[in-house]
Amino acid sequence: MDMLKGMNEALTYIEDHLEGTIDLKEVAKRAFCSEYHFKRLFSLLSGITISEYIRRRRLTVAALKLKDPHAKVIDIAMQYGYHSPDSFSRAFQNYHGIKPSLVRYSNQSLKAFPRMTFQLTINGGIEMNYRIVKKEAFKIAGVKYDVEMVNEILTPAYEDMIAAIPDATIAELESISDHEPLGLVHASVNYSENAEGSATFDQYIGAATTKEKHGFSELQVPPLLWVIFEVDGDWTKVEESWQRIYSEWLPSSSYELVNGPEILASKEERSEIWIPIQEKNE
Repeated sequence: MDMLKGMNEALTYIEDHLEGTIDLKEVAKRAFCSEYHFKRLFSLLSGITISEYIRRRRLTVAALKLKDPHAKVIDIAMQYGYHSPDSFSRAFQNYHGIKPSLVRYSNQSLKAFPRMTFQLTINGGIEMNYRIVKKEAFKIAGVKYDVEMVNEILTPAYEDMIAAIPDATIAELESISDHEPLGLVHASVNYSENAEGSATFDQYIGAATTKEKHGFSELQVPPLLWVIFEVDGDWTKVEESWQRIYSEWLPSSSYELVNGPEILASKEERSEIWIPIQEKNE
């Protein structure tokens, strides 16, 4: 697969530039995709952000360099992108559990985070029902949460978001759904990553509606091209389908992710996953 080859070439570029500056636009270029697509896909496939991956690889290699009795902490700190020995020492101790100056002594336990590679594993042909639709702008009204994600752990947890919404509010949201995507809508938008390796996004739980409803937050969705996957079954089936979209369908398609809401819509035990896309090199 060209995309899988590109993802691995991007990781090779990162490995070759652990010492010095890593340009994420150049990383994405090696993967034949946009920077947003690369960041989002990497996070979804690996379970960590690209910034966190780079941080762990640098701290892993730095620990090996510090075994040299002639190595200076300040030199290695600068070599691996830290602007001061103090910031490097804090990051190093948080990750490895010891100070950099102690690494050269024997019997010190260190962490190793090996280089990643992406592979496509075929476990058997399973059909995926989807359609591609160009849709005009629409509105989602509902309850909004500001979510932080560290190593795929959400704060607040998704179960807590749902539990905090009264049943009467859920019923009201379902009742105002009057156009696609139909039913109760879960929309994740404004995904971004920071240098510390965590990610943030806005989570809306609501309905696509033309009605004016006071007391709800509103998400204005711009005109976009969508790939829409049909899912029959419980939440386990939804999670399996979501993973297959990113690990199987996207790498083998001629499309890439664009910055927009990723939506799950559920109605009467049927679900649809809406992913905003564009043709590559568009």
